[in-house]
Amino acid sequence: MTKRNTQQRRHAIVALVQEQGEVSVDALTRRFDTSEVTIRKDLALLETGGLLLRRYGGAVALPAEMVGTDGAGVSERKLAIARAAAARIRDHNRIIVDSGTTTRAMIPLLGQKRGLVVMTNALNVAAALRELENEPTLLMTGGTWDPHSESFQGQIAEQVLRSYDFDQLFIGADGVDLERGTTTFNELVGLSRVMAGVAREVVVMVESDKIGRRIPNLELPWTSIHTLVTDDALPPSARESIRAHGVTLVVAGADGN
Repeated sequence: MTKRNTQQRRHAIVALVQEQGEVSVDALTRRFDTSEVTIRKDLALLETGGLLLRRYGGAVALPAEMVGTDGAGVSERKLAIARAAAARIRDHNRIIVDSGTTTRAMIPLLGQKRGLVVMTNALNVAAALRELENEPTLLMTGGTWDPHSESFQGQIAEQVLRSYDFDQLFIGADGVDLERGTTTFNELVGLSRVMAGVAREVVVMVESDKIGRRIPNLELPWTSIHTLVTDDALPPSARESIRAHGVTLVVAGADGN
């Protein structure tokens, strides 16, 4: 099965779910003349992308309150940011994907990238990567599980990262201080700084409503950030401030541009 056929099938599944409200694995298997394993992989990937919800034996459409919001579904802003960030990744790149809903939203978009090597400290990111048609080489940091960030942290994770070098780091933020850099509620910032230190390009993925938010804990100073990807609701004054730090600003619209 070619990539094009795979993508067409997944688009058709989303359309069916939206039209019917619910679909079964058995019905999809017959409709597309493929295996249950393939359909379940499709549904897992589409759920990761915020396009449907899996249920026992099939999938259902997203509830109205989850569409276009920052709840359990993936908002249009996050998807636009994810598309713009994924467009910066070349075949055979070695990348780090940090934990977070915005960074995870990028994973389904990597299915057409060839030869990727991906390091992550998040189990949900790793699971989403395993669902891709052409599975990237997956590396895990290991370390101590932090329930706050739902990711591995600590000295072991840092030591593992220092053993590699990467082309890009994709990382989110709880807030962006226009004077200092990215900020976080979490006091565990050591791993983020090690990630930035072993990557040639640090790409921050953050929604515009978090920019200007002042949170006590500085995560990455502007001197460690190369690129910031956000949505088109960012005010002109904030855009000027970010560019003044020498950071490449990518503003993604609803169509991902």
